[in-house]
Amino acid sequence: MSNLLRDFEVEAKNPSLEARRRWRSAVSVVKNPARRFRNIPDLDKRAQNETKRHQIQQEKLRVAFYVQKAALQFIGAAGRPEYKLTDEVKEAGFSVEPDELASMVRNHDTRGLANNGGVVALAKKVSVSDLNEGVKSSELPIREKIFGENRYAEKPPRSFLMFVWEALQDITLIILMVCAVVSIGVGVATEGFPKGMYDGTGILLSILLVVMVTAISDYKQSLQFIDLDREKKKIIVQVTRDGTRQEISIHDLVVGDVVHLSIGDQVPADGVFISGYNLEIDESSLSGESEPSHVNKQKPFLLAGTKVQNGSAKMLVTTVGMRTEWGKLMETLVDGGEDETPLQVKLNGVATIIGKIGLSFAVLTFLVLCVRFVLEKATAGSFTNWSSEDALTLLDYFAISVTIIVVAVPEGLPLAVTLSLAFAMKKLMSDRALVRHLAACETMGSATCICTDKTGTLTTNHMVVNKVYICDKVHEKQEGSKESFQLELPEEVQSILLQGIFQNTGSEVVKDKDGDTQILGSPTERAILEFGLLLGGDFGEQRKEHKILKIEPFNSDKKKMSVLIALPGGGARAFCKGASEIVLKMCENVVDSNGETVPLTEELIENISDVIEGFASEALRTLCLVYKDLDEAPSGDLPDGGYTMVAVVGIKDPVRPGVREAVQTCQAAGITVRMVTGDNISTAKAIAKECGIFTEGGLAIEGSQFRDLPPHEMRAIIPKIQVMARSLPLDKHTLVSNLRKIGEVVAVTGDGTNDAPALHEADIGLAMGIAGTEVAKENADVIIMDDNFKTIVNVARWGRAVYINIQKFVQFQLTVNVVALIINFVSACITGSAPLTAVQLLWVNMIMDTLGALALATEPPNEGLMKRPPIARTASFITKTMWRNIAGQSVYQLIILGTLNFAGKSLLDLNGPDSTAVLHTVIFNSFVFCQVFNEVNSREIEKINVFTGMFDSWVFTGVMVVTVVFQVIIVEFLGAFASTVPLSWQHWLLSILIGSLSMIVAVILKCIPVESSHQHHDGYDLLPSGPSSSNSA
Repeated sequence: MSNLLRDFEVEAKNPSLEARRRWRSAVSVVKNPARRFRNIPDLDKRAQNETKRHQIQQEKLRVAFYVQKAALQFIGAAGRPEYKLTDEVKEAGFSVEPDELASMVRNHDTRGLANNGGVVALAKKVSVSDLNEGVKSSELPIREKIFGENRYAEKPPRSFLMFVWEALQDITLIILMVCAVVSIGVGVATEGFPKGMYDGTGILLSILLVVMVTAISDYKQSLQFIDLDREKKKIIVQVTRDGTRQEISIHDLVVGDVVHLSIGDQVPADGVFISGYNLEIDESSLSGESEPSHVNKQKPFLLAGTKVQNGSAKMLVTTVGMRTEWGKLMETLVDGGEDETPLQVKLNGVATIIGKIGLSFAVLTFLVLCVRFVLEKATAGSFTNWSSEDALTLLDYFAISVTIIVVAVPEGLPLAVTLSLAFAMKKLMSDRALVRHLAACETMGSATCICTDKTGTLTTNHMVVNKVYICDKVHEKQEGSKESFQLELPEEVQSILLQGIFQNTGSEVVKDKDGDTQILGSPTERAILEFGLLLGGDFGEQRKEHKILKIEPFNSDKKKMSVLIALPGGGARAFCKGASEIVLKMCENVVDSNGETVPLTEELIENISDVIEGFASEALRTLCLVYKDLDEAPSGDLPDGGYTMVAVVGIKDPVRPGVREAVQTCQAAGITVRMVTGDNISTAKAIAKECGIFTEGGLAIEGSQFRDLPPHEMRAIIPKIQVMARSLPLDKHTLVSNLRKIGEVVAVTGDGTNDAPALHEADIGLAMGIAGTEVAKENADVIIMDDNFKTIVNVARWGRAVYINIQKFVQFQLTVNVVALIINFVSACITGSAPLTAVQLLWVNMIMDTLGALALATEPPNEGLMKRPPIARTASFITKTMWRNIAGQSVYQLIILGTLNFAGKSLLDLNGPDSTAVLHTVIFNSFVFCQVFNEVNSREIEKINVFTGMFDSWVFTGVMVVTVVFQVIIVEFLGAFASTVPLSWQHWLLSILIGSLSMIVAVILKCIPVESSHQHHDGYDLLPSGPSSSNSA
């Protein structure tokens, strides 16, 4: 079958336009295009949207950003539109119109800002008297009323009735409805009322049931996707409100809020720069310009939707929601939809092939039935005598043929993938993983390698300074002591140390609403600030004493952070902290045991390096704190040399509970775990050993050593690399791209802005939800909400479950397809009638399609999934094992049903006028119970024990119960509509026995080897789609 599906192959990530167009054009025999392609993007519409976006960027925004800014220099106050203050705005206590604020920022109107008195005066006009206090929480409702909410216009969700209407678009159901109406008309005319209505009404009721079940299933799916979409849009921002710094949702932002921005943040609304350092903004999402824009007091305007590329700042929010340029852009463009996944495409191919076969069989069945009927009339000499009953018979033949198409075209195959993915994504969301792209959930099932960060992912991210080297002594934190550190430092050394801690930080020490001290910032920064507070330092006093002149925020390339402050007596002082061995090289002096500054000799460098190595070997993260006094502030970058070393701190970050077990789970599942970290190599190796990542025969390497290797040497050692320390984001990107080139399916974690290229390059990009920047999250496929490695393993488990569940469903559905097609066709050829009526086939279709997908495609993962190799990308989806099961079950069912059809009356000793009706009911009942038991068989493709965990899946159990209950109702109480008659208990027992025998058949089939004998750890064969069998048919 692989050759037939060549047109139905796409890449999981960033598929080419050619491949996407190719499979769309190859799809044929689609019963309901509206439903089948609901979740598939319209490529033409997407292209139009891209063109529209490009036009908006090129025309409208370029004018706004460049032409208008220049023009405004020559336009006087008279050329500026007048905004009259409305009574509503005045009564609310504001002195500026919302539209004036929006226009000022959108047009970069510096003169307008100056006319309003600058940012401080503008803040007062929006009732913010003190920028250090921010907005009062009590004012939020009135601000939202006057200036609007920070939400963008969205397409209203589709109602349940729209899904009902969509389900009714099925062309085969429309034809059957027409047939049913004609049948009612002809039936009433010939057989009278109400008897003549039964057949047609039965078909209409069956269609109604099919439509309602389909619509309910699709509607519930859509609600799951709405929840996921809502979760994706959640962004947390830091603001100053009620005099305290706090975190709020981007949607709760109001005009007047003071927002704190740092590297990787998305600007949450339009606003004006208050203060900050080295702020660089990426405006490409709005203007298309790749060069960053520098924002400062001379160029103070910030636009929503742009990204902070460098620096940090505070901004005053002036415009929110639909008044922003970003809001208008979002309104103009309609989302092009989620890219189709490889499984969806592949199953569209399978559905197309089977649909063509089913259509051929349906046409043949209709022709055979018609030819036999005409020949029988000709033989009876009544060829020229046609009655309304003859028309009703032909109509019945046509309805049966159309119903065969309904059953034969497996419309539910590609839709089952969406159902399974939606279910998995919802479960993963409750397990703290947010899947941003559907295909990622699938791809994770094929992952052969996970490149993970250390901090926060493998470790707890609860950092504490555990040791400190200062004044030529190592001091250790004293557990249980009131004073955790007793350093006894000279006053001047302590003063410089506290200055370095409290001035050179991107975090803040604030009081929460209850008056308790709270530290906002990264875990590393929090640990150092806590250390400073334990030494008796006061963050607020330190900040008041010295003016900060310049900040160089932490950068993952340089691995250091610097700050320049003005000294009270004149001159300036630069502080720097960062990776110990890097910062140590910038030093010329060191503070000795007497608190004196002495030259840094080779001997001292060796001693300090030994201390750093000692800390690192104890799995402590080391940072070096240094300073340099300057006569005057430098105009350019801060100096890179001549510093005096004050201290080396060792920060403890314990390994998360359960990480070692999670790593072992990955290794048992054939997934290699590699640690890629910016930490010292000794720290990295110690943590990696503790986690079980660094094993005998593995290689630990530094990023600098790795990046200097020639390409052929790099390729040779990459499979052995288990730890990469002191790595740059570029090293991570290089590692990922080379792993992919040697055939690995790579998942990579990232949290920083500079991790975006690696996240984009990897097969699955995993961004950290807590430590991750908005830029990292935007480039990721999955967001790990709790930053926990165990959650990553859970994503892999669910990825495998999705793939296996779809295989189970395909095996089940193809068996029903084969049996229904052949039994009706052969019976039509031999007896001139079909044993299964239109109503019965519609019920069978619902069992195998919607209900079958619900039962099998939503099964939770079992532990066995992580004890087999990953699913190879080149593997055939329908494996030899599946073909064996399909063929064996089909042959069994055809033999039983064929025997009943042609010799059932004599075997069951049926006599009397209703013998044919009883026989057909027994055949129908046996057929349905064969599917019920085969659905249970399909829970395991290879294993004999199919009952493990069956009752853990309430969906599966529920579907089984509903199917059996409805079958009883159809047979016993709806005979007039479904062409059935009530059965005796013996016939019920026979039907159930025939169905249950399929389980014995399944056991026999599973003992027949069809693949090479790779024994699984539990004694069963591996799934043939593992890497060892990637060439299977």
